[in-house]
Amino acid sequence: MHWGEQVAVRGARVHNLQNVDVDVPLRQLVGLTGVSGSGKSSLALGVLYAEGSRRYLEALSTYTRRRLSQAARADVDAVDGVPAAIALHQRPAVPGVRSTFGTATELLNSVRLMYSRLGTHLCPNGHPVPASIEIASTGHLTCPVDGVRFAVPGAEDFAFNGDGACEVCRGTGETRQIDQASLVPDESLSIDEGAVAAWGSMGASLLPQVVAALDVRTDVPFRELTDAEREIVLHGPETKRQVIVTSRKGNVFDLNATYRNANRVIEDALGNAQSEKTMARLDRFTQVAECPACHGSRLNERARSVLLNGVPLDELSTWTLDRTTSFLQSLEVPESLRRMAAQIVAAFTPTATHLLGLGLGYLSLGRASRTLSTGELQRVQLARTLRSSATGLLYVLDEPSVGLHPSNVDALIDVARRLVETGNSVVLVDHDVRVLRRADWLIEIGPGAGAHGGSIVAAGTVASLEASDESLIGGFLSGAEPVVVRPRVAEVFEYGRIRIETEQRFTLQPLTAEFPIRRLTAVTGVSGSGKTTLVLDSLAAELIRPGSAPHVRRVDAGGIERTVVVDAVPIGRNVRSTVATYSGVLDELRRAYAAAGPLSAADFSYNTGSLRCPQCDGTGQISLDVQFLPDVDIPCPLCGGTRYGPDADAVTLDGLTMPQALSLTVQQARTYFKKLRKMQARLRTLDEIGLGYLLLGEATPALSGGEAQRLKLVTDLEKPQTGTLFIFDEPSVGLHPADIRVLLSVFDRLIAAGATVIVIEHDLDLIANADHVLDLGPGGGTQGGRIVAATTPELLPGIPESITGRYLRQ
Repeated sequence: MHWGEQVAVRGARVHNLQNVDVDVPLRQLVGLTGVSGSGKSSLALGVLYAEGSRRYLEALSTYTRRRLSQAARADVDAVDGVPAAIALHQRPAVPGVRSTFGTATELLNSVRLMYSRLGTHLCPNGHPVPASIEIASTGHLTCPVDGVRFAVPGAEDFAFNGDGACEVCRGTGETRQIDQASLVPDESLSIDEGAVAAWGSMGASLLPQVVAALDVRTDVPFRELTDAEREIVLHGPETKRQVIVTSRKGNVFDLNATYRNANRVIEDALGNAQSEKTMARLDRFTQVAECPACHGSRLNERARSVLLNGVPLDELSTWTLDRTTSFLQSLEVPESLRRMAAQIVAAFTPTATHLLGLGLGYLSLGRASRTLSTGELQRVQLARTLRSSATGLLYVLDEPSVGLHPSNVDALIDVARRLVETGNSVVLVDHDVRVLRRADWLIEIGPGAGAHGGSIVAAGTVASLEASDESLIGGFLSGAEPVVVRPRVAEVFEYGRIRIETEQRFTLQPLTAEFPIRRLTAVTGVSGSGKTTLVLDSLAAELIRPGSAPHVRRVDAGGIERTVVVDAVPIGRNVRSTVATYSGVLDELRRAYAAAGPLSAADFSYNTGSLRCPQCDGTGQISLDVQFLPDVDIPCPLCGGTRYGPDADAVTLDGLTMPQALSLTVQQARTYFKKLRKMQARLRTLDEIGLGYLLLGEATPALSGGEAQRLKLVTDLEKPQTGTLFIFDEPSVGLHPADIRVLLSVFDRLIAAGATVIVIEHDLDLIANADHVLDLGPGGGTQGGRIVAATTPELLPGIPESITGRYLRQ
């Protein structure tokens, strides 16, 4: 490499990087790899992207630069030759209830404009009026039947986030109805014993006393109440009654309390709910149903009345992207409107083409974004990036193969190559050997995780890493490392089976599926083949809450008594969530520090305690308002990100202050705090599942999907497992092939203790190690939804219809 053709990084010390010097080639496809926690993301995002985006921000106004001067620069001696950078993160933000595939890709913007300018509208008297050139010049149409001239709805009048929203569901496409059975789930209890669940969890603790004042018996089983008494509990009118309340200190008050029936309490809570956490708490009292007014389309009657070549927008929104694209590219419009139509279609086509190339042609514009998988969301993000057609940029792609079936990897590489061909540089942080084999240059960081990582293990071509004795990934690239590391079982269904029968749902066709008890089953198939619908929306939903999935005809649980779903959703999206708080380690630490000094355990809480940093309120960061751009979060200048104020340094335990204790890794804490037995047990579990390198104070939203999943498992690993079903949604996310082996040992530990494990998975190494494979497909969308194969990994390649089998054979 010649000077000027690479980014020269010197002395990088971000997170665990050990004073790293490395040259990253420009205008090439560079693969960055290493085990979990080795420092890959620190180099890619913490150095290359951080410095590249900072160079871009420096081109902004003096005011903005002055605000950003408070932002901490990457801890690095020099980064020379870095271009402006764009990062595509491994886990795109979780979309809101109003986001759809059409809005997230911005394809709906063009479609709405087409309906406004090219559609057939209804005049005020209900006559259909085809579009004409009059729309383009005046925004009006004249009805040929009665001569009425009327304003045509604009593009925003077709937006369910705006003027086009259905009046009943307000543009969400669904309504929540209270499930009456959930209000009193156990009628053997009396009201005094908490029979009315709705009153127990919604801050309605006085209502049992109020209802007693309305002559309802509260000391007999609920099932013994008269119809009149039940009516008061469930539907009684709002009224006031005097009740006597005793405070915690023993003071007695006479209150004039308002009565709210069980339904009213839930209705009020739904109306006031602001957070996802509150909505999740209310889920058990509600059933989500399709909106009866708009039938789930989210659109009001006016928006649904306009036709484009005879098709209303609510119908078009249910079509696959494949079909929609073909339809729009062959629109029939009057001669006078052809130029306008061509311009709008031209705005739609590039993004649609990228999405089709990335294998998302089976999705509909109306599909709710929150129902998309991580891989689907990331490909949406990638297609939006490609639309910019910029040049001379550095693209940092953080694990773009996440959620991709092997058959989609070729399209991903094609996208990355297209970016390079248009004069950009691409750094791919990835573990997938099929992705890494296609890179021009590889950089491996390690050799281990945390303090054992952060060094350059090897850098060079794929061939040079395959030949390197130091490289961990080399053996997996060359095929020298064995793929199958679990012993094969003789009889897959030896301990019984879980059986499920379903009707059609989304892409899933009516089917019957069986999963072996006390075995590892991999559910595979291309994106959109129905894996999530079968495992999460059908099996898990019905086992956790019977009757909640109406499309499920029958489930035979096979002796399963408890179902645990371990998904890759970030733990605690709240900035205050850390490894120590999530695992319960911080509670033990706070009690231990309180015992060592004059303060209470509450004082050591960085959320509410007296020792929390007064500048950042214990979040460890402050937010800067930046002109024209999203706010920038930087480490708090007072506490340096430790979350505690200076007073916390006055108390030590085994020679460490609380901020110092939270800067330890799990492994280091095991060595330091040997006397804290309960905490030792939890730390040992964390270490055994391969998370020993994590810092106790590490923010959980920053963890990879695979790390998050294992952290969620910690408390479950300490419980009895017999009769428990664990369902993992893509547990290989963010894991190096060597880490996959650690994950497999975690599965073996669960199965040995009596558990059953089902994984939704694309990773070929993990699939090859399963006891049983259920392959869905053969394609995605309307081409999928069937069971192509239910067999062992060895036999799967012999089934011609299985796309997964083809790649497993390789």
